[in-house]
Amino acid sequence: MEEEPLFPARPVAVAPGAVHVPGWLDTAAQRDLVRRCREWASGPAGMRRHRMPRGGTMSVRMAALGRYWEPYRYTRTLPDGTPVTPFPAELGRLARRAVEAAYGAPPDPADPPYDVALVNFYDAEARMGMHRDADERADVPVVSLSLGDTCVFRFGNTETRTRPYTDVELRSGDLFVFGGPARAAYHGVPRVRPGTGPAGIGLDAGRLNITVRATGLD
Repeated sequence: MEEEPLFPARPVAVAPGAVHVPGWLDTAAQRDLVRRCREWASGPAGMRRHRMPRGGTMSVRMAALGRYWEPYRYTRTLPDGTPVTPFPAELGRLARRAVEAAYGAPPDPADPPYDVALVNFYDAEARMGMHRDADERADVPVVSLSLGDTCVFRFGNTETRTRPYTDVELRSGDLFVFGGPARAAYHGVPRVRPGTGPAGIGLDAGRLNITVRATGLD
């Protein structure tokens, strides 16, 4: 079993408002989240590969919690009218802790609460193109948790999908938070590194990414 670091890594500022916290989740926490992801993904919607407006199909499979997401909107129900799996309260608590770990201060209590999450599964061939998380009305930091295989996470600017950007390796247990001036930055995953996930978390292959957000919707 992979040993836990003696001292947790310090947060690394990637851009103003964007912070990477390596190794934030220990092995037990990762294992628990992998188990929960399997439960959440077994809900009514399961994990889906969404079709994009221009006709392509996403290579990443997604499960939605709290509200159903499809490009580019949130709805309260699945396309067939079935209610979405409720947003887990433990994810809201974890997201608030994550913001404090990244920024060194707790979230503003006046901010809208975290109320939605996407569980994304990347196999060895999956990619995520450069995009912005722009379907929310709340200007609250996005919290991203990584489990399993390492990925290259490309964090860009707020004006264009192209350079300047910074490539960050996100490993299992890493936290990435982006808010403030970085909240509307383009970002994506150009590659996953197969076979790099740790033993002992219950994920033999692939990468799970949990992205927690506050929609600010009624």
